[in-house]
Parts: sequence; C-alpha cells; structure tokens
Amino acid sequence: MSTDPIADMLTRIRNANLALKEQVSMPSSKVKEEIAKLLAAEGYVAGFEVATGAPGKELTVALRYTEDRERVLQGLRRVSKPGRRLYSSAADLPRVQGGLGVTIVSTSQGLLVDRECRRRKLGGEIICEVW
Repeated sequence: MSTDPIADMLTRIRNANLALKEQVSMPSSKVKEEIAKLLAAEGYVAGFEVATGAPGKELTVALRYTEDRERVLQGLRRVSKPGRRLYSSAADLPRVQGGLGVTIVSTSQGLLVDRECRRRKLGGEIICEVW
C-alpha cells in the first residue's frame, strides 16, 4: 500500500508516459480526479475517465502525444510530501520552466494552477509541478 497516493499517481503517469503507453489506470479519489481534470484542462493529457468496479472506483488517464509520437508531458514532480509540506503565498509561487509549465496548488477554493492562484491572490500547499 502506498503512503502517498498522489505521488503514486504521478509516478504511474510518468512511467506510462516514458513507455509511450496510450493510457494508465489507478485507484481513484477526489483529489486524483481533480489533478487529472487540471492536467486535461492544461492540455498535458488527452482526458480521463472514472469507472466504478467491484473493489472501488478506478481512474484511467489517457496520455497525449504529438503526431510524431513525441511526449506532450515532459515531466512531473511532487513538491509537497507527507514528510515535508510546502506552502506558498500567491506572490511567492514558483514559475515552472520559466512559465512554460504549471504548478498545481491546493487552496481553500480547491485545486488550482499557479496562474489562477496569482489572479485570485490565493496561496496554499504546492502539490506538484508539471512541464
């Protein structure tokens, strides 16, 4: 059993992306669904689907590639970990790859990308960086 389900999700997506898989499946949760929704909205993944099965819900993320089979998603990195939480104000949110990537932040208004956090002047826990 994984002690950090978000890190497990990011690792599964990263590994499937490196292996050029079309999709990857994992156990679902509300936080994982929100992360998948943000990744799809930002264009890093093609989409996601939640299916109910016998033991519980399963989240399937469809990965996205260019026409030449090049990866759209170049990297994922978990920032705030269970052993070391990292919080930031809206003004101090880091820019990923000089603004080419996004930071996913857990705020009082739900999970948001860094751009939206700056616009709303909201800080929170930095979940991960995507580029």
